[in-house]
Amino acid sequence: MTVDTRFYVSLGALTLESAAALTGAELAGNPETPITGIAAADQARAGELAFLEGDGAGQPALSRDLNVLIVSEAARSRVPGGVACLVVKQPRHAHNVIARALFKPRHQLAQTRVAISPEAKVHPGADIGAGVVVGAGAAIGEGSVICPNVVIGPGVQIGRNGLIGAGASVHCALLGDHVTLLAGARIGETGFGVTPGPNGLEDAPHFGRVILQDHVTVGANTCIDRGVFADTIVGERTKIDNLCQIAHNVVLGRSVIVAAFGGISGSVRVGDGSMLGGRVGIADHVKVGAGVSLAGSAGLFRDVADGETWGGTPAKPIRQWMREVAWLAKQTSARKRD
Repeated sequence: MTVDTRFYVSLGALTLESAAALTGAELAGNPETPITGIAAADQARAGELAFLEGDGAGQPALSRDLNVLIVSEAARSRVPGGVACLVVKQPRHAHNVIARALFKPRHQLAQTRVAISPEAKVHPGADIGAGVVVGAGAAIGEGSVICPNVVIGPGVQIGRNGLIGAGASVHCALLGDHVTLLAGARIGETGFGVTPGPNGLEDAPHFGRVILQDHVTVGANTCIDRGVFADTIVGERTKIDNLCQIAHNVVLGRSVIVAAFGGISGSVRVGDGSMLGGRVGIADHVKVGAGVSLAGSAGLFRDVADGETWGGTPAKPIRQWMREVAWLAKQTSARKRD
């Protein structure tokens, strides 16, 4: 996905040669090849830099428009003909360095002393509380209530009849109509993207967005992280309880329920109408079908088909889990009698 310049300011394009100088990479291809953006390898357009790493086994999904890559030596054999590349030991680290040279989040730029930017669009029918900060290019729709001490970042769009609770913050996000964020919610912060670098672990930059569709409710002190390159999406009428964590690139369908203390790892997909009990945890990249129920405290590590009910840790179909719990209880009772 192309970086949304409502939320990220472009610092100017690079050439392949200047990117190589920044990272110490070996250059293969035309040194004047322009680098104008960043993206995932399967979504990149011409001029958008992606990365490949790993042991070189298998063929990754690559966009047909991709024309510039940063790769490890092991992955070099997977670079298609005609694609310019930079070869480095740690592609993700080098990609992060170049990404930071290309873009910066607008909410991290120098701040003005004006609480509500003159470049923001606030409908006269919106109710803005004391201490609210609204960034340049943000928009707040008719009938929305913004409670005291809320921070609305640059470019954020809030639809009609929304409610943003006291002390919440919203960055790099698009909110539909009738969206409710309770007090202390954190929308659009960077996720837990940690990558190895030459000096140890580093935080990976995020250049995606959060999209909250109509009638979504997000509980108090819940965090929803923005995507790395793509979007984190919460579908219509989904309800998320207090103290939940929704990681980067997660997609929740329509009318999903996530009870308190739920933790959903990066790139998880949850289908329409699914229900996640309290303290449910889901490992990264897992796909949960539509109409699925996960019992409280379930720890899910694999995909679940539509309509199934699972429980336990590691989670499994509910009948199997209950039989195992009953058997274990029986065994422990027998030992006590002995």
